[in-house]
Amino acid sequence: MSDVDTFEVPNFMLQKGGVLPTAKLAYATRGKLNAARDNAVLVPSWYTGTHADSETFMLGADRALDPNKYFIILTNLLGNSLSSSPSNSPAPVDRGRFPKVTIHDNVRLQHQLVTERLGIERLRLVTGFSMGACQTFQWAAQYPDMVQAACPIAGSARTGNYNKVFLLALRRTLELDPAFQDGFYDRPPVRGIQAFATIYAGWGTSEPFFREEAFRPLGSRSTVEHVADFWEPFFARCDANNLLSQLWTWEQGDISANPAHGGDLEAALGAIKARTIIVPIDNDRYFPPVDSQAEARHIPNAEVRVVASPWGHMALMNPGDRAAIDAPLRELLAG
Repeated sequence: MSDVDTFEVPNFMLQKGGVLPTAKLAYATRGKLNAARDNAVLVPSWYTGTHADSETFMLGADRALDPNKYFIILTNLLGNSLSSSPSNSPAPVDRGRFPKVTIHDNVRLQHQLVTERLGIERLRLVTGFSMGACQTFQWAAQYPDMVQAACPIAGSARTGNYNKVFLLALRRTLELDPAFQDGFYDRPPVRGIQAFATIYAGWGTSEPFFREEAFRPLGSRSTVEHVADFWEPFFARCDANNLLSQLWTWEQGDISANPAHGGDLEAALGAIKARTIIVPIDNDRYFPPVDSQAEARHIPNAEVRVVASPWGHMALMNPGDRAAIDAPLRELLAG
């Protein structure tokens, strides 16, 4: 098949109100579905990430997610520029008019893709990194009878208050740039995006990363160079409205924010039936292990496997951390 396909749903009603006249979910598949139809693995994308990024950092013949063994479905978040987003939607839902989308909305759309187009009734594993992990929690709670195993990596079932302070700082850097013009800009708000990248640099890895100057193997000689060499180009490729749309989705992350659970996080976690291993990173400032441990206590038979890495939240991108991240995935897939 082509690198990316699109699944479309007309008049897609959103959880917080509003509608997408046509909800477009960009996705790709790798590997083949076996005769028993029991080797399907779903990998949702993360903040600013795409299916191609998931493939680069999570899949491989030598990795736990081996396309030679599993049928791997790679989905793209609404708002990430490939699925329906402010940057690619026509009026009246274009740019600053794009409606608010939740993780619940994303997972419901993915569920339609998996069941209606791909004809899959049960997923052997759902796993993802960062916002992909948030979607993993959502899948396991929203469709508990469909998910056999779940492995959220560096994410949470509910976005923490400390995390939200970081997200607020990011939002203000874009919205306060005069070029932003309430989302109807004629040119990118470059200064806002540069400030956005600088804030992200301080949270994306960790204090040990900078103390040990782990940026030097990446080619940077100083912290200033690291921000300019890595983080600014990373976000310069992104549309500001898309960044804000996904940011809102992240900020509102809460698997219990629905009529089924009424805001009761413990009840939502308790509804998860999947064999679950949560994988936090010890130096992650967004999703610290203490939050993972608190959430795991309410998931039947869940475990927490902490990965130690100075790369903090970005450990998935560090080749040296791949074995530790792959280990629980291999265990769940063998299960």
